Amino acid sequence: MATDTERSQEAPRPQRSSAPEGQQEAPRPRRYGSYQEGQDGGRPRRYGPPQEGQRDGRRGYGPPPMRRKCPFCSNKTLEMDYKRVDMLRNFITERGKIATRRGSGLCAKHQRDMAVAVKRARHLALLPFTAGHLRKI
Repeated sequence: MATDTERSQEAPRPQRSSAPEGQQEAPRPRRYGSYQEGQDGGRPRRYGPPQEGQRDGRRGYGPPPMRRKCPFCSNKTLEMDYKRVDMLRNFITERGKIATRRGSGLCAKHQRDMAVAVKRARHLALLPFTAGHLRKI
């Protein structure tokens, strides 16, 4: 049995080819090219600014959607209060759950304040814990 040092001194074995003797094997088609290739080849770009002749990186068409601003940040006169049930109803779902930040459009600070106000209103029975049609009496 050959040791590691003897194996390293042996000549490398030729690779087997599936092509018939005397013919070269056709090169394998590369899916994306190698990472080392320049601008022309390589993997398709996913991020970053668009290259010449390409669409920009957005998935959809048209301008990006407008970001909703927090109504409490844009209008400083509005206040979050547990007694203003009509305002708090805008921030709970029809099932009575507190809406997410994405759904309510509030910033993180006002989302936390709103959640506390909804919980206080529920505790004082100003808002329901569940939707009316889900309650079994």
